Order: sequence, then structure tokens, then C-alpha cells
Amino acid sequence: MKKLAELYSGKAKTVYTTDDANKLILHFRNDTSAFDGERVEQLDHKGMVNNKFNAFIMQKLEAAGVPTHFEELLSEEEALFKKLDMLPIECVVRNISAGSLCRRLGIEEGLDLDPPTFEFFLKNDALHDPMINDAHILTFRWATQDEIDRMKSLTYMVNDILKALFAEAGMLLVDYKLEFGRYQGELMLGDEFSPDGCRLWDTETRKKLDKDRFRQGLGGVIEAYEEVAQRLGVDLEPLQSTK
Repeated sequence: MKKLAELYSGKAKTVYTTDDANKLILHFRNDTSAFDGERVEQLDHKGMVNNKFNAFIMQKLEAAGVPTHFEELLSEEEALFKKLDMLPIECVVRNISAGSLCRRLGIEEGLDLDPPTFEFFLKNDALHDPMINDAHILTFRWATQDEIDRMKSLTYMVNDILKALFAEAGMLLVDYKLEFGRYQGELMLGDEFSPDGCRLWDTETRKKLDKDRFRQGLGGVIEAYEEVAQRLGVDLEPLQSTK
């Protein structure tokens, strides 16, 4: 697969076109950002860890019946993906209260949420990703009703799969965000799943093992990411061959 031109550069990834119009290459950079890009730092090895972590999770989800855009790892920091027509929507599930939910509703951090909460947000950094609902999505034609239903169904399916996976490794899946896109008429999981886009706590101590370590100035960000990966059995050793 030949990498061609840069298509888009986000806060932590750069997307490239390839000689296959239906495939893209994602480069996971070492950039780490918070507060809608207001704070950005470089963290050694972050791109590599997130690339391999994401590949591991995507393959687990695929094996369990969740369609994803992941194709294969290409190098330490790059992977091949299907080119999706992305929906401008984030799907967020919360199993334990944390982050913006606590600020918005005035509740304490760490409450078990039964049932888990589900929320839609509009992907728009300038507006700080405002919360939206089904009616907004339909009115502004960001997705169809069938796609709304499918996003909810797949997001809860992911929750069941990953809560169990992390629990086996001694971790709590506190919350996470997913993004979806269309590929040849099918809705499938896009973007990434890494400690950048979810909250993970140690089951016993509730030590934070995700990007909140960066947001809250706790330090040890990459060490936490590596710990999560190693607990799950993600292979962080150098790849034997690259493309």
C-alpha cells in the first residue's frame, strides 16, 4: 500500500490517502492535547502505544461482531483503515460518574451508573462539542433514524465487550466515546479506541490510567498507557517488519 498525500491532520493523528481510493493510512503522533487543543505536549512513545492499543481493541471488537474500519498495522505508528464517510457525532457511554457529567449535574465522581448513561455530542471543537439529541441529529440530517438506532446498539455492544475485557485485566471502564462512519452502505466504528478517548481506573485502587493523568497534571501519562496495554496483553515490542 503506497502512502500518498496528507488528507487531514487532527489533534493526535494525521490521515493520508493511498493508492487505493477506499483505504487511508493513519499516523498516530506523539502529540497529546486537552481542553479542545488549548494545551498540547509531546509524549515519547505515545503514538506507538495508541496505534498498537487501538489495533488490539479493534480486532477484539471485530471478532465479537462489531464492524470497524481497521485493516492492519503497517508500522510502529501507522495503520491501514477503510475510508469512511464519518458522521459528525460522538457517542458517549458512562458506566461510572466522572468528567463533564459531574460538572453538568453536580454529582460526585465515582458513582456506579445503573443503567449506564448514553449521550450524543456534536464534533465541533469551536463549540466545545455540545451535547445533542436524536431530534437535532434528524433535523440537521447528520444521520438517519436507522443510523441513530444502529449507533446506540453498537455502542452498547462495545460496552458489554470491553467492560468484560478490562475487568479481566483488573480495570474499570469508566466511560468512553465512539465515532461512526459509512462504508459502502454499512455503518461501522471509525476513529480510534485508546486511553485518549476513554477513562480507565484500576479496579482495586481506582488509580486513573487514562488521559485524565494529563488533563489533571497527575504525571506518568505514558507509563499509565503502557500499563493498560500490558495488562491487556497488547504486544508493544517493535514490529518484526514494516510496510
